[in-house]
Amino acid sequence: MRLRLIHRLFFAFAALSVAALVAFALLQQDGFRRGFLDYLDGLSVELVSEGSARLSARYAKEGNWDFVRGRPRLLMDTLGINSDAPARAGIGAGSTEARPLRPRPAPGDWPPPPGPDGGARPPRALNAQGRLSRPPFPPFRAERPPPESRAQDPLDIGGRLVLLDAQGVAVAGNPNVPDTAREIEVRDRGQLIGRLRLAPLPHWRGKLDEAFARSQWRRALLGGAVILACSLLLAWLLSRWLQRPIRALASGAQALAAGDYSMRVNIGSGDELGELATDFNRLAAALESNRAARRQWGADIAHELRTPLAILHGEIQALQDGVRSFGHDTLASLQAETTRLTSLVEDLYQLALSDAGALEYRSIDIDLGELLQDTVRLHQATMQDAGLELSLAKLPAEQLPMRGDARRLQQLFGNLIANSRRYTDSPGQVQVSVQRNVGHWLIYLDDSPPGVPKAALRHLFERLYRADGSRNRASGGAGLGLAIARNIVDAHGGSIAAMPSPLGGLRILIELPIAAERNA
Repeated sequence: MRLRLIHRLFFAFAALSVAALVAFALLQQDGFRRGFLDYLDGLSVELVSEGSARLSARYAKEGNWDFVRGRPRLLMDTLGINSDAPARAGIGAGSTEARPLRPRPAPGDWPPPPGPDGGARPPRALNAQGRLSRPPFPPFRAERPPPESRAQDPLDIGGRLVLLDAQGVAVAGNPNVPDTAREIEVRDRGQLIGRLRLAPLPHWRGKLDEAFARSQWRRALLGGAVILACSLLLAWLLSRWLQRPIRALASGAQALAAGDYSMRVNIGSGDELGELATDFNRLAAALESNRAARRQWGADIAHELRTPLAILHGEIQALQDGVRSFGHDTLASLQAETTRLTSLVEDLYQLALSDAGALEYRSIDIDLGELLQDTVRLHQATMQDAGLELSLAKLPAEQLPMRGDARRLQQLFGNLIANSRRYTDSPGQVQVSVQRNVGHWLIYLDDSPPGVPKAALRHLFERLYRADGSRNRASGGAGLGLAIARNIVDAHGGSIAAMPSPLGGLRILIELPIAAERNA
């Protein structure tokens, strides 16, 4: 069964949560064990350090270590590790001095012996013979009372401790304690008299410690189970939250594939998915615009082709019907429409080649100034016939080097001059000028009124676009010249733009890269 994206995301988040919890539990248990052992070792050191004062006091009383030599139990009692240590060692639990002996009372002051119940026995009476009466025997006890209990050593200090004298010789305790173990100095009036060496706990000891560890482990498991359940719930919610915009994008893509370019996706987030949705909407808008342009392109081509064909058909039909006589004027009209139709087809062909990248370009080093002079000289006669003055501003004395296809560049400037001839009122003027910018040549082509509305400036380089809405063929061509000009500029690595002219008409600005200087 193929898993869906939401299931993959859920299982991925779930696996990550489980792995994180297991790793955390193991690290927590390991840290707890180490920390708890360190705590027990610290507690053992604290107990031994407190008892070292009592051991020093006993040494001061005895004068040497003979009292404890080879007697580890007495050593522990003296340190106060066991509960009966004061009774055994003769040292107070909270004092470092020996208990004073009580004075022996006089015979007459002796108290009566204790009774069977532990209280004072009543005085004995005289019998008939004048002798003391014999007290009754106490009742027989089947079991002797247990001896006074002595606290155990839960930290196993006795098995990890050794007492060394000032020369480092073992006196009492475990002689196998390593030399690297922690040592507590024992001093008497500032003089070192011995050391207590305590080894660390190798592992936990006792059922109490193990029970405490098990309780901590159970609590950790319970907490981990709760956290895992919350993590799985959050993973499920996060998976569904991530799936929602993905589903919207998938539905939008299916709509685009079906041809519905009006489809838009609204996610409402500023993250990467939101950026993807914005790009998707831009793609849909571009496809919708291209479809509208394609439809308009087809309508415009049909219109441009239908007009000359209709004229030709009407002229021929009139000749066949005898309405018009066959003469010089009729031939001139047929020739004009044929020329116009041929020019339109040639422009369409050139534009198709340019869009397909099939236009042939032969880039060579050329002089831009000389190229402009030749182009202006070639079109001056036709411009004068149209009642327009074509001029070229003064060029710099040096050459204007650039690299490009001279034939295509001459076609570029010729299309721009022809466009000005069609749309500039007579009498008028068209002026060409060149300036040098950083890394580029700036070529300006300005004409006199009429101008172009600002709203139409950005559409001038679109195919079959003409600023005059009437589409009067007497005032312009098919609207392909500027589109071809833009493709030629793009092929030379430049840019072209339209803006209002200081002469009152239209300004075309072209940027072309300056040729790199050759190494000498």
